[in-house]
Amino acid sequence: MKTLIIVIHPDIRNSKINKRWIQELEKFPEKYHIHQLHEVYPDQKFDIEGEQKLIEEHDRIIFQFPFYWYHGPALLKRWMDEVLNYGWAYGNTSGYKLNGKKIAIAISLGLKEDEVRKGGPYKYSLEEMTRPFELTFGYVKADYRPLFAYYGMAYNPSEDWIEKSVPLYIDFLNQLHEAEDGAEAALLTGK
Repeated sequence: MKTLIIVIHPDIRNSKINKRWIQELEKFPEKYHIHQLHEVYPDQKFDIEGEQKLIEEHDRIIFQFPFYWYHGPALLKRWMDEVLNYGWAYGNTSGYKLNGKKIAIAISLGLKEDEVRKGGPYKYSLEEMTRPFELTFGYVKADYRPLFAYYGMAYNPSEDWIEKSVPLYIDFLNQLHEAEDGAEAALLTGK
């Protein structure tokens, strides 16, 4: 089954790293369904049922975005508020449509990795800063997975630096897929 990559970037045309990641993912249409919220909804008016159906059709979902101001782009928060609604994502017996779905975030940061370590200049680790995502997806009973982060875009946005991120991102996605396949195989074999 394909992995759904929900891209939230307010200026993808001028993006360096997120645009490059999309270009790489597009080489594997059999593996990835790329869904760019800003392109699909330039008016920011979501097709809620369409978004929910898309989520229901995928067991692995990655939210890809630049991380700034201790969160993702505003459209991501709006999407969560509107799409992850009561009765579908949580709240009654017919809810919890994300139950067991593997969800992770893949983020690009301007900061260096040592700047977002506990006790560093920002005082909090990246895991602490992204905790609201873990809490949100835990609340809707999704299987929140470890995040992928690529650091230092404000310091080194060279083509070489960006290209180094591509195999790391693809490896992250492959590991998410392999972990699922391994768990499924263990269930089938009883190991």
